[in-house]
Formats: sequence, C-alpha cells, structure tokens
Amino acid sequence: MPTNPDRLTGLDSSFLHLENGGAHMHVAGAAILEGRAPAYHELIEQILGRLHLIPRYRQRLAFVPLNQGRPVWVDDPHFNVAFHVRHTALPSPGGDQQLKQLCGRIFSQALDRSRPMWELWLVEGLTDDRFALLSKTHHALVDGISGVDIATVLFDTSPDPAGVAPERERTPRPLPTGAQLLAEALLERATAPAEMLRGVRAALRGPRHLAEKLGGAAYGLGAVARAGLRSAPPSPLNVRIGPHRRFTWVQGDLQEFKAVKNALGGTVNDVVLAAVAGALGRYLRRRDEDVDDTVLRAMVPVSIRADIERGALGNRVAAMWAGLPIGETDPVKRLASISSEMSGVKESGQAVGAQVLTELTGFAPPTIMAQAARLSARQRMFNLVVTNVPGPQFPLYMLGRRLQRMFPMVPLAANQALGIAIMSYDGQLNFGLNADFDALPDIELLAQDLTDAIAELVQAAGTIAPELSGTSTQRRRSRRPARTTD
Repeated sequence: MPTNPDRLTGLDSSFLHLENGGAHMHVAGAAILEGRAPAYHELIEQILGRLHLIPRYRQRLAFVPLNQGRPVWVDDPHFNVAFHVRHTALPSPGGDQQLKQLCGRIFSQALDRSRPMWELWLVEGLTDDRFALLSKTHHALVDGISGVDIATVLFDTSPDPAGVAPERERTPRPLPTGAQLLAEALLERATAPAEMLRGVRAALRGPRHLAEKLGGAAYGLGAVARAGLRSAPPSPLNVRIGPHRRFTWVQGDLQEFKAVKNALGGTVNDVVLAAVAGALGRYLRRRDEDVDDTVLRAMVPVSIRADIERGALGNRVAAMWAGLPIGETDPVKRLASISSEMSGVKESGQAVGAQVLTELTGFAPPTIMAQAARLSARQRMFNLVVTNVPGPQFPLYMLGRRLQRMFPMVPLAANQALGIAIMSYDGQLNFGLNADFDALPDIELLAQDLTDAIAELVQAAGTIAPELSGTSTQRRRSRRPARTTD
C-alpha cells in the first residue's frame, strides 16, 4: 500500500514540532507594488479565480490521535477566503518605516492550525503611489523555492491579466474521523518496511549503481556527522526569543554581486555570505564584542527540488553549514575564506548526506521526530540562518500593477534571534532581516552595516577590475533594473 500523498513528510512535520514558545514557523514576504491599491473585493476575486490551481491552500491539518502518525492535509469544509485575505492601511506618513513596523507585528502572529495555514494582507496608505502585499505561509506547507512558484501562479507576467481556466464544480471531501486517521496511519506504518524492502530488491538488480549510490550517501552522512559535531560559538544572536519580531530590509543589485564574483572569485552566494559576515562583524564590534577570531556558523538551506517538482508544495530542502569569519575586516580575504570553505563543503557531500537524513525522517515514529526536533532547537548547531532564494528574472504584475520589490522573511528557531533571507527578482537581490523584538532593538543599524558591507565588496571589486567601477551608480539611476540570470 503506498503512503498517503496528503500526509506530511518527516521534514514538513518537523516544522510543527519546532513551533513552540516564541518560535513561529511560517515563511513570509513583503511585496511592494506600483500604483493605486486594488479594491479589496478585486483582490478576493483574483485569488478565488486562481485558488483552484493550488488546492492545498484550501486544506487544513488533521492530527492523528495519540500522535501515532504524521498529520495529513484534509479539505476545510468551512473554508472562507475572507479569513485569509486581510485588508489594512498604514498610519501617516505611510513610509517604509511604517510598513516595516506593520510587517513586524503581522509576522509576529502565529498561524491558526485549525484552518489552512496562510494569510495575505493588502496594505494601503504607502507613499509614492505604492501599496503592499504581505504574505505568510506555514513552513510545513511550503519552502522557499516552491513559494516562488506559487507567487508566479497568483501574479502575471504582463500588465494584462492572463486568462485562467475556471474551476470545475468542487465539493470538499468529508473530514476523516479520528478512528479513520489512526487506522490509516497504523496501516502505513505496518507496510512501510515492506515498501523499503521492495525498494532494496529493485536496487539490487543494479548492484554497481547501488554501490555507487550507497557509497555517496555514506560519504555524505559522514560529512554531516563531522559538521554536526562542531557546535556554533556563543554570540549575542543566540538567546531565548519571545514571540515578537522586528523586520527590515536592504535593497541590492544582482549585477553588483555578479561583478564582485567575477572580479574576486567565488559564487554569488559566496558574495552574499561575505557581505553578511562583514555586516555582523561591524554590528558586534559596535556592541563592544570581541570578534577578532570569531567564526559564526550559518545554516544555509539548499534546494534539492528537481525541475519536475517545481510548483509542488511541501519542503524539498537540505542544509549545509557555512563559517562566517566576522573578525576578518579585509573584504577580499573574507570572501576568499568563505569561497574556499563553501567549495570544500560542496565537495564533502554535506548536502547529499543531509538529503539522506531528510528522507530517513519519513520512517521515524512521530514521537521520536518531535523529541529530535525540539532537541535540535535547543542545541547551538548554528548561529543564524542565511537563505538565498532565486526568484523570477522578469517583472511580475498583480491586477495590472507592477511588482517593484520583494523582501523575504525566514522564521526564527528557539535561541536564534536573527534570520536573513535573500531573494533575487528582475535584476535585484533583496535582503529581509527578521529579528527578535527584544534581542535586536537596533536592527536598523545592522541593516546599515549590511549596506556598507556590500558597498565595501563592490569597491574592492572595482579596485581590481576598474572597468566595473561606476556601473552600480549608473544602474541606480536606471528606473528599471537589468534583467539577468546567473
């Protein structure tokens, strides 16, 4: 008997276990669009006209009695789109600072598990003929990569809205009873070993391929084990967090990061990590912290989603750990150090090992998974999360209004007061900084430090490759950013 496709994977369900105390496990984003905000009923109609393309957004969780299985997605018989799509306005003067404060308040609120776990806020009152859409989706439902694909379902690629085939007549499936949920979970657990055995038998038909695959997996698992044995150093970023958040952002130019990469070496993601490390060093030195020999540890999610899986919901990510030498003040040396380490991390097979562990979580009993998730949250395996999500390199539109910028948000785990998410879009590379309200009251200073660290890298690249200097100024004067891809 195959497993229920509506049942959460081990990784998806781990985000439910991690959500306790002040930790909220939803991903979010602030989208700023040009023009006058649409009427609330227009937005509702737009979403209802396309919601059938993502039916999971009409489903909620059903929990197995006695915690004898992972939860399953079931149709919500009382689905009401008005509960999920909210409408608000900024107080005067309606600038970016007021929008950031609203983001902090909205992102501080946990999603209701008894309903489909997503929200969309229409925000009016933004200056300069703009409005905003704030989105929240639980991490158990979506990861960063598939979240980008969902955005492209709700947005259009031209000012003229695309036609969408109407939804067929639909009747929600009846809610399963507790007895049904328990019986199905126990049956799946009983048949899972047989499914695994059949997979092994099939693999044994090609022993050479199996040996290569097992060898790579074992090597990757060893790399993960070695990385996991090194705990992250203590830092002011790792304290008990509360439920409240501060959110801010930094606007970046993808071409600048590519110019730095081309001049100084490494990858665009290495340049991102070097900028983050430089910013954290500046920020902590201002707080009189001794960071001379400190190497913070960042958890860097890596997508393992195949091209054919794009648009599918659920999580298909693994994790790698990156050292951030925040004591290094020379931007060129800092980037070289990070680039060298990340190259070694990739060669070590950490991502492969993390993927194997992720897949094995599907066979762990839910009670063990819950304990493991909470234990990992208490351990200081990393100081912060830095996640870089590739977005579309062309303009998007909502009801004819052009999307100017998108600032992503990554959730905070217990004892982790800062998370940094990055998203590329139409030639931009934008940073969203999510912080515990009390632990980082000066988050705007860190944002300025990040801006300065990026400028420092760009200046260093211009010194080595003079033909690249000055291009950033020209691009900033351009109304529309260049459309480029990696």
